[in-house]
Amino acid sequence: MVLMLFLPFFGSAVRAATISAGPLIHDFDLTLESGTRREVLGPLYYRQVVERRETVAVPPLFSWLDDPGLEYREVDLLYPALTYDRFGRESRIQLFQLLSWSQSGDVESGDRRKTTLFPFYFQQRSTNQTENYTALVPFHGTLRNRLFKDEIRFTLFPLYARTLRKGVTTRNYLYPFFHLREGDSLRGWQLWPLVGDEVRRPHVVTDGFGDETVVPGQRISFLAWPFFLRKHDGIGGTNELRETSVLPLFSITRSPARDITSVVWPFFRRTDDREKDYREWGFPWPLWGVARGPGKHMNRAWPFFSVAANETLRSEWYFWPVWKRNTADTESLYRRNTRVGFFLYQDLVERDRKTGEEMHRMDLWPFVHRRRQLDGREHLQVLAVLEPLLPNNKSVERNWSPLWSLWRTEKNPGTGRRSDSLLWNLWRRETSAEGRQDSFFFGLLSRRKTADGSRWSWFDSVRGKASAAAPAAPQPQIGFVPLRPIPFGPFPDGR
Repeated sequence: MVLMLFLPFFGSAVRAATISAGPLIHDFDLTLESGTRREVLGPLYYRQVVERRETVAVPPLFSWLDDPGLEYREVDLLYPALTYDRFGRESRIQLFQLLSWSQSGDVESGDRRKTTLFPFYFQQRSTNQTENYTALVPFHGTLRNRLFKDEIRFTLFPLYARTLRKGVTTRNYLYPFFHLREGDSLRGWQLWPLVGDEVRRPHVVTDGFGDETVVPGQRISFLAWPFFLRKHDGIGGTNELRETSVLPLFSITRSPARDITSVVWPFFRRTDDREKDYREWGFPWPLWGVARGPGKHMNRAWPFFSVAANETLRSEWYFWPVWKRNTADTESLYRRNTRVGFFLYQDLVERDRKTGEEMHRMDLWPFVHRRRQLDGREHLQVLAVLEPLLPNNKSVERNWSPLWSLWRTEKNPGTGRRSDSLLWNLWRRETSAEGRQDSFFFGLLSRRKTADGSRWSWFDSVRGKASAAAPAAPQPQIGFVPLRPIPFGPFPDGR
């Protein structure tokens, strides 16, 4: 642990020179991007610079990414335990996703600062005083634009709570048993699970452009939920729907677009979808079923097999969840995703029909992770413990991937470069149009081969003789800019 704290100083020991000093310090060019990387003691420390974007990490304890051009910064401590993210005026610090501080703002509403100890304490302070709130659950408080609601007010929850969402106010008393709802053309109440009724009349709303839109009406009522239900939806619209359920005896849904009938629910179910043009039978639904029609063709016998398809989509699985595949094939995109055992094996292909570019990702947990981007750049990694479970997670790639990446291969067709690495660059090979370079023992010994000959190097001294007189290839220069202090307060930029 003490050694790791001093690793950044190894990186700053020599600022303007390229070093290949065994396992202590090893500098090399990146393959997939135009940049440089310095590693110290194998996977225990690295610093990477790509244009103005800089990454410094001591996996898995710490990583720091900074891009001044985008005003973007990420800091992780034992990810995902403690993280800090900033983009422009917005920033957030979180501890185990339970304790967090965040800051955001814009010209119209000003700056907002949030403090959260989930699920007990919520606070926001803003330059716009009307947006301030404090909530101490379950005693008393107010929240705005949190938990999928526009506003929440409560006292001694669950005794009383008032929520507002999209113009509809709901007053809960002894949640979730009794509530009253009211809004624009809407009234409703329930004494759950005994009885409830809600009605919304058809009405006209005006959007931000001044255009008027008709909102269809709706009526929902229940008795001894979920046994007796009645729903009348789309009142005054073009697709009026009526649904009546007396479970488990029957459930009937009728509309111009679709009819659904269930008898002795869920054992026998029939769907006549006139909008998508297919008929489906389930016995019992959804375990066994068939569908016929241009809009859907399906045969399903869970858990043995299921094959369903229409003009552009196809879904199939055998011995669920052993093998599963989903395919989408349109004029602009082809996408195929194959899985074995959920995450044990995944093969994903996405192809742009217009340009012919293809993205390909393959994961075999926990052994192999391979991806090819649309521009043809490729990356292969062995082992891959978290990458298949958390795909495209940059924090995992920064903080954890270096520890178990026993083998890496990267290819860049745009530059013609390729690199192979074994055991954190114990052996590394770089191939380009100019030639090939092999380094051993973390760069302690290297051999460069070109069309003119080959040469061996020990540290910076030549141990072999080139077959032909040729100037030494320029080595990449990597310096170290001392790390700036990293703020860990709630609002590090003082905004």
